Amino acid sequence: MSVLYTRHMKPKNIAGVVCYVKDLKSTKKFYETLGFTVKLHSPGAAQAHLSGFWINFLAQGRETKAEFKREAKLKDKGAGLYLYIGVENVDKYFEMLCKKKLKPSSAPRNWPWGNREFALRDPDGYKLIFFKKL
Repeated sequence: MSVLYTRHMKPKNIAGVVCYVKDLKSTKKFYETLGFTVKLHSPGAAQAHLSGFWINFLAQGRETKAEFKREAKLKDKGAGLYLYIGVENVDKYFEMLCKKKLKPSSAPRNWPWGNREFALRDPDGYKLIFFKKL
């Protein structure tokens, strides 16, 4: 049975994600180094923006809601999740990050799915993939 969607019934867009972090200051500095605009919203929260997409960073030690405390304390945050970030020139962006003393977990390479990309983990282990379509 197929479901017919009207414009009122289907998702419109993906706006952002929420990530728990150990150290809000180091996370802010890391994402600013990548080129995101990052603003602190309160002592326990910051938001990074890039081209209409946002990432909310919440200090894991400040979570007060019981239903989220367990999630905030998980060791392997973002396990299985890859955040893809488009760049104009993968190799030059890779070189720029290395010059800024960041350590990508892989070098740029071409993949069978049509991307040139490399991976970088943020201070909490979230996986960021910087890519350009070939």
